[in-house]
Amino acid sequence: MLRALNITKSYNGKEALKDVTFKVAQGEIFCLLGQNGAGKTTTINIFLGFLKKDGGLAYIGDKEVGVDDCNHLTAYIPETVQLYGNLNGIENLDFFSRLAGFNYTSEQLEEFLLKTGLEKEAYNNRLSSYSKGMRQKVGIAIALSKNAEVIFMDEPTSGLDPKATAEFTKICKELTAMGKTIFMATHDIFNAVELGTTIGIMKEGVLAQQLKAKDINAEELNQLYLQTI
Repeated sequence: MLRALNITKSYNGKEALKDVTFKVAQGEIFCLLGQNGAGKTTTINIFLGFLKKDGGLAYIGDKEVGVDDCNHLTAYIPETVQLYGNLNGIENLDFFSRLAGFNYTSEQLEEFLLKTGLEKEAYNNRLSSYSKGMRQKVGIAIALSKNAEVIFMDEPTSGLDPKATAEFTKICKELTAMGKTIFMATHDIFNAVELGTTIGIMKEGVLAQQLKAKDINAEELNQLYLQTI
């Protein structure tokens, strides 16, 4: 579902990505670890079309990023989900799904929120009263309403308490069971092992390590991460 082939990107002559290559199958979760500035967010922004790569190829399904229209295939959940604080959960979901060209009934909108585990009594509360975890659930509902095949996430567990992190992990597993593919930039080593199918470690724009999550535990990954960076 995702393919990167020798992607390169430079800023003002400094290489941010150096021949980055990976692939992610449908229904998998790719967790990308690395220090700030390693190239994780740059990689995501290239696939989302926010940045133009300097070289290499990027594909989402059979669509080439930068050549074909891929917007309908993707959704993005940043570290801080940007929603309208003066609108409630249903209204935000309705607004953003309409922007994507969909027109759902109130019952359908509630069904999307229900799938994320957002408590029903929160649906009609203003987003300004939501916690970060609740905002993420609305963001995931928006991704579902768009029928996105690939969901990109940037530091999704940052600032979440253990309960909210566990809820988030459960939702992600349910999404992949639905056939969704997740590409996640994260600093959370434990969650990468718990949640990921494949784990990558970036260092100074190079994808220095790729391994299957089932082949390593959190302690081993932590040691590998420290050795790599």
